Amino acid sequence: MTAAAARPDIPAIIPAVGPSGDSGPILSVRGIHKRFPGVHALKGVNLDVRAGEVHALVGENGAGKSTLMHILAGVHRPDEGSIDFRGRTDVAIASEREAQRLGIAIVYQERSLFDPLSIAENVFAGRQPAGACGFIDRRRLRERTRGLLEMVGLAVEPDVPLSALSPAERQMVEIAKALSLDARLIIFDEPTAALTDAETSTLFGVIGLLKKSGVGIIYISHRLEEVFEIADRVSVLKDGEWQATLPVAGTTPGDLVARMVGRDLSVFTRRMAPDRATGTPRLEVRGLCDPPEAAGAGFSRVRLRGIDFSVRAGEVVALAGLNGSGRTEAALAIFGARPRGGGEILVDGRRIDPPSPASAIAAGIGYLPEDRKDAGLFLEMSVERNITAARLARRGGFWLDDAESRSVAEDFRRKMRIACRDVRQAVRSLSGGNQQKVMLARWLLVGPRVLIVDEPTRGVDVGSKAEVHALLYELAARGTAVVVISSDLPEALAVADRILVLREGCISGEISGADATEEKVLRLASIAVER
Repeated sequence: MTAAAARPDIPAIIPAVGPSGDSGPILSVRGIHKRFPGVHALKGVNLDVRAGEVHALVGENGAGKSTLMHILAGVHRPDEGSIDFRGRTDVAIASEREAQRLGIAIVYQERSLFDPLSIAENVFAGRQPAGACGFIDRRRLRERTRGLLEMVGLAVEPDVPLSALSPAERQMVEIAKALSLDARLIIFDEPTAALTDAETSTLFGVIGLLKKSGVGIIYISHRLEEVFEIADRVSVLKDGEWQATLPVAGTTPGDLVARMVGRDLSVFTRRMAPDRATGTPRLEVRGLCDPPEAAGAGFSRVRLRGIDFSVRAGEVVALAGLNGSGRTEAALAIFGARPRGGGEILVDGRRIDPPSPASAIAAGIGYLPEDRKDAGLFLEMSVERNITAARLARRGGFWLDDAESRSVAEDFRRKMRIACRDVRQAVRSLSGGNQQKVMLARWLLVGPRVLIVDEPTRGVDVGSKAEVHALLYELAARGTAVVVISSDLPEALAVADRILVLREGCISGEISGADATEEKVLRLASIAVER
């Protein structure tokens, strides 16, 4: 009987390990260097991970965290250095399949799943259990997947197509896929970025069981509160160099930030008076609702039920609420990316009815989507082309010649501290924080009357987060009405002049920024609206 099977609180799917008397590391990384054209991404990095340990890895976007994890996962090969794993010295991890064979699994921040396939087909892609005559044993495939879904708290049938799931549910499928590999080292790269509090709690429970089974965990997160909740030790990277490895119990968030950033963030704090917004509303939304057929195909499970609010020029308004409250759905309807059943949208007092995002842009509305890679960026195009793209969709816009386009993009690169070799570099290769800056540069160039930003700092480090906030304040100072959607409640409280709280597709209340507290927002988000 395995150790996992002997313990009723640990599902049998979690790999068991032998006695834990070995105090040595399960993973030892020494002197790792990695160079890309024009970039020295890793500069002699060292890292040890012990069996049964949660080892957090923190640093700004571009610090080298993802490059190091890609080396461990077999995506990249190091230029110099050595990797020892489970007693084997100088291991060569030549491919992702080789990493999995060794017992290394990674839960990527950016999803690696396939929408047309079912959950079960995604979890066991390329590893489906075989039945008679070499055919896939569908019954075993469903049973094994169902057990993994129960572990991660996802109450969905294994045959459901991935395309039917929310971003948070897809992330839980990613985690189930990693667990299915029976790995001895699991890397979590920003796993809670799209999860609710309840889903995060379930994930932490799974990580606790993995620790008890002796699995080594590398946990990458920009949410320092998570590091202090679940990690045993934490290592800091900055500009591709190792800074320190510290016991979590012996450090503080302030110390980690100082080691990660190495610069004063106070220059990015808000300096504008709370009453700077003046005049008539720049954006007005009246009675926004879904069409009667909204419960059918093509719509999420949220129904908009009469959304009313306004935002003045120079004002930052946050839409808060629990996941599934209708915040993103309202933004998509305003931006012409979701059908509307009724209601009015006015910009500077003029009614608009955008049938498409292009029409919304022409009317002066900009939108930064929640999923920057799938819906916000042209990944194969350059930084330059991504920055100038929205100019072409704006009514009255113009084509920039090559020299002018490059000059404009270079100005934004310097001003916004976009870390790239030059503006001709493909945006796909940038870190998450720098990709977010590219999208904001696009709208700074256009100068929209209204800008809606959905999860503007998801997966962004503490330094880039402050810079993104500063850019939003700059847009507001120019007279743009800014609408911020954020699941990070402290962020919403910090940036907004007013907070509108949504629940079940309608607004349940409004709180001024000066009076807002987490308790007040959560109360409005959790109590049913009387209509």
